[in-house]
Amino acid sequence: MGRYFFDSSALAKLYQPEAGSDRVEAIFRQPQRRLIISRLTAVEMHSVFAGRVRMGTLSPADAAALRNHFLNDVVAGVLTVVAVADHHYEEAERLLKQHGNIFRLRTLDALQLAVASDVHRRESLDAVVAADNVVCQVGAAEGLPVTNPESPS
Repeated sequence: MGRYFFDSSALAKLYQPEAGSDRVEAIFRQPQRRLIISRLTAVEMHSVFAGRVRMGTLSPADAAALRNHFLNDVVAGVLTVVAVADHHYEEAERLLKQHGNIFRLRTLDALQLAVASDVHRRESLDAVVAADNVVCQVGAAEGLPVTNPESPS
């Protein structure tokens, strides 16, 4: 069974076509796969849809429909949501101390990587899927299997 951790930059590609959507959809079509997101991703997806409305690339009605589609996927168990715990904040701090002087690692991305690392230790992920080069670089430096759906295969 394939196990994949998605951050919001990659997960958004499932709900609105953009560069890399085909690779994200291919992961979602795999039989017997486990798709994991952090509770933070569940919040960030609302921000993604709202941002696209502000940019004029999505109507408010379409954003509401995509939001409902996403929430239905969570409720139906298509996506497994992992809670963010205190130890994830401590790990995010470590990541920022270790990598923040080299990479422009943002706070919430460090928290996403902390959750992904924890899940990987427990379940051995096939990939952390992120469409953010810094997340992929820091994840790889931490020994995580990473894939950027926007990068050539």
